[in-house]
Amino acid sequence: MTDIATDSLTPTPATYDIEQAVLQRYGEGARQPQAELCCPTDGYDSRYLDSLPPEIIEKDYGCGDPTRYVGSGETVVDLGSGAGKNCYILAQKVGAAGRIIGVDFNDEMLNLSRKYLDQMGDRFGYRNVEFVKGKIQDLALNLDLAQQWLDQTPIASIAQLASFETECDRLRQEQSLIASDSVDVVISNCVLNLVRPQDKEQLFREIFRVLKRGGRAVISDIVCDEDPTPTILNDPDLWSGCIAGAFREDEFLEMFERAGFHGIEILSRQAEPWQVIDGIEFRSLTVRAFKGKQGDCWERNQAVIYKGPWRAVQDDDGHTLYRGERMAVCDKTFRLYTDPSSPYQSDLIPVSPHSEIPLESAQPFNCSRDAVRDPRETKGLDYRATVKSEASSSCSTDSCC
Repeated sequence: MTDIATDSLTPTPATYDIEQAVLQRYGEGARQPQAELCCPTDGYDSRYLDSLPPEIIEKDYGCGDPTRYVGSGETVVDLGSGAGKNCYILAQKVGAAGRIIGVDFNDEMLNLSRKYLDQMGDRFGYRNVEFVKGKIQDLALNLDLAQQWLDQTPIASIAQLASFETECDRLRQEQSLIASDSVDVVISNCVLNLVRPQDKEQLFREIFRVLKRGGRAVISDIVCDEDPTPTILNDPDLWSGCIAGAFREDEFLEMFERAGFHGIEILSRQAEPWQVIDGIEFRSLTVRAFKGKQGDCWERNQAVIYKGPWRAVQDDDGHTLYRGERMAVCDKTFRLYTDPSSPYQSDLIPVSPHSEIPLESAQPFNCSRDAVRDPRETKGLDYRATVKSEASSSCSTDSCC
């Protein structure tokens, strides 16, 4: 993967406690609806909304709808689950075979979302939702368990602080809040921008960690077209209001790439800015990104043909695919491109070998160069078959003459 310049991604220190500003603002939002807290979103499917208590809808704060990209039976983590609206929508979409985990750091929001667990379970006819306390940039640490330790061992010295940090490390390893490689989909709705700048790289690494191979992140968040000014960055209300922590639009996608994701695409982008401050435009963006391009490369004589319309395209590993050409790919890349859930499969034609090479017999494939696959490599050097179609007295629009 090509190195990316990181100067513009360097965390900018704030002159106030960002976490406390966010906790206070969203605590107020759990008690009383905040009309200007984040970007209002329309377009949710009324079939799912009609089942939810009005309080959850009134106290929901987001900027998009990542729930529409989740399917039946999937395990989903909602980062910054708030009042629980997205989780309870997803509970209906994934069904009894699926599982929904809402993660939030705000006690008042957690109390609000948990308040309706039994009522929603009775209404749906199954219970597949839980809300857990954690920081979305540290999805391994169960903060409820950490709090239990603190209740029994109050910290009054540096030595006790060190013991607490050791206990937190143990919890991450032995009782992880969200296990590695355990989730089909991670969603979030206007929450990533609330994380401190110095924690955002870790945040994306954590999203990547918990996803299964082939899993995906679907994130709606606020982005800006230029870097926020120092005045914006040092305004606590603008930070808790989803402005100061907004990602610059191009850097938002880079963050996914830097964490190891592939197939990164913009699913929706707000046409008109939600807000304009000091000439900087802030708008909602929904991005989807996949996990699973890592691994060894093996030669099994496979190829793909890029359909077009572009003359050539390049993937996240630097492979260039030329329109109409049989481009040689390794087995890992072939499966990545052609999986039914792949973001690429509709644009590519798979070319499988006439005689399959067992994986255990495959040789290493050099993925550092682009090469056209000779048809004889996929058919075999000794392939001499002659195949004729059945005779037909007349041609139709559906047959070859």
